[in-house]
Amino acid sequence: MNSLGFDKAPAETRVVVAMSGGVDSSVTAGLLHAEGYDVVGVTLQLYDHGAAIERKGACCAGQDIYDARQVAERLDFPHYVLDYESKFRQSVMDDFADSYLRGETPIPCVRCNQTVKFRDLLATARDLGAEALATGHYVQRVMGSKGAELHRAVDPSRDQSYFLFSTTDEQLDFLRFPLGGMPKTETRALAEKMGLEVADKPDSQDICFVPNGSYASVVEKLRPGAIEPGDIVHVDGRVLGRHEGIIKYTIGQRRGIGIGGTADPLFVVRLDPETHRVIVGPKQALARDVVRIGQVNWLGDVPLSEEGIEVQVKLRSVSSAAEARISRAVHGGAEVVLSEPQFGISPGQAAVFYDGERVLGGGWIAETELTLAA
Repeated sequence: MNSLGFDKAPAETRVVVAMSGGVDSSVTAGLLHAEGYDVVGVTLQLYDHGAAIERKGACCAGQDIYDARQVAERLDFPHYVLDYESKFRQSVMDDFADSYLRGETPIPCVRCNQTVKFRDLLATARDLGAEALATGHYVQRVMGSKGAELHRAVDPSRDQSYFLFSTTDEQLDFLRFPLGGMPKTETRALAEKMGLEVADKPDSQDICFVPNGSYASVVEKLRPGAIEPGDIVHVDGRVLGRHEGIIKYTIGQRRGIGIGGTADPLFVVRLDPETHRVIVGPKQALARDVVRIGQVNWLGDVPLSEEGIEVQVKLRSVSSAAEARISRAVHGGAEVVLSEPQFGISPGQAAVFYDGERVLGGGWIAETELTLAA
């Protein structure tokens, strides 16, 4: 068996590497090429070449395409740029805008992995005759008793498993993640050893199609005329002020609400898109211990049941995993009951389930509740 798990020589194994132009995917391609695999680099052009081209910290922009091509030329393997603008607009950007208008807090990077990269690009890799699609994600693919499993990366500070919860069993069979077992410092050292100019390139930051960091301006551009002002209302019913659109707020937000002079700090507790209201209150008003999940992707060895199982759940990418029990909901989806209330849980975010280091799957947060027993 070669290092990718195939019973053949590396030279007889074609691998498509998704190259974003950054150091991680470049080193992924370099490692596989050095092992003798038949590497084909593919870079996706995801959005129009406007203001985002020169913005530092973006991915899949003009400079990144150039950087990926330079890596392929230096290491001498074929490289292709595929125009996925239309797919990206429909699957990621439109969903991003509509989600904000529904009062949710979307995660476009997950949608991009779920659709453009691990659905469309994976199909393209098969069309190119590849037996695997490799990426620079920091996550591990581990063979278990019932097939490939998704595990956290060895380096917890770089772990990206939260963003890959929607990866299906079928996709996981085809995917490979060569960097999941090493820290980022080793990746950069390897890039320098390979003589790659991207060795010191900064990591991508924020959302690639938001040129100036203003989510609201992107939504306004994608959905002109859809943003309406409304009231800022305290949980006790008092109208405290006005706002220019609920898309400028996220649940749990404390700063920049636009309300001053209150004795205690106020947080955004809920967004009501139908009445265009931003509901605010004290921190304790954010507490929730029941989370209802839709579009569940389950990766466990046995089907999720109505009886449920004990898991750890991450409700935000930057939060620690919390103890919980997840069960299959009678009318579809799943219900998560937290051992202790959590704060600032927002619809539109992902709930990702773990059993230790293993990812059991995840889904999209639809509703939250605080029970009387909490």
